[in-house]
Amino acid sequence: MLVPLTRQKLEELIPLVATGLQYKYYWGKFADFLQRLLISIVSVVVILVLKIVFKFDLGVLMFTLGLIAAFYWLWGPVLWASLRNGKYRKYKYSGFWRGRVLDVFITEELTGKEETVNNKGELVIVENRERRINLEVGDETGFTAELQAPLRVNHKGLAPGQIAEMLVLSNKSDLSSIDQITDIYIPSRELWISDYPYLQRDFFISASRRLRQNSQEKSRRRDRNS
Repeated sequence: MLVPLTRQKLEELIPLVATGLQYKYYWGKFADFLQRLLISIVSVVVILVLKIVFKFDLGVLMFTLGLIAAFYWLWGPVLWASLRNGKYRKYKYSGFWRGRVLDVFITEELTGKEETVNNKGELVIVENRERRINLEVGDETGFTAELQAPLRVNHKGLAPGQIAEMLVLSNKSDLSSIDQITDIYIPSRELWISDYPYLQRDFFISASRRLRQNSQEKSRRRDRNS
């Protein structure tokens, strides 16, 4: 099932400004926080150097720039999440898609490399790998899509045949060509599969329930008329 959505609904489901889950995603680990803090410190030092050495004194503007730079460690995640949301909000058309899980499998993916020194003083490269869940979904029209996300304990209940729902994005008004997909929701498990949480999940679940109820009412009408 594919139900076209209005532009207003798309903007509700994928917000302009970062949600709490999106902020948490970009907050990252302690190393990410330290990196943002370092950028804040360096930026403030640069502004002070410009003010003292080169005698740049722009009054309120300089103070404002310094304040923004000093708190980059705090607002940085909002910026990066909002920019990522914007890449999906640029699509002109969207639709609510419902199909089924076709396949579930686990892979190990390379997430990065680190250089370190072993006990013999030799330089070695350590590969960082992460186990990830791979979910393939599809419907009766032949459309299929695959999503990969970090493996979680609650993914154990995933199985082929389960109903899967998601938002699809396109630049074609008839949604004949799907350019992007978002988080996948499994209603029977109340489970989300995603790497980055694009959707306002409460809004999506609410829309899912309404469409499910409408579908059930239409089925009952057909049964009564047959």
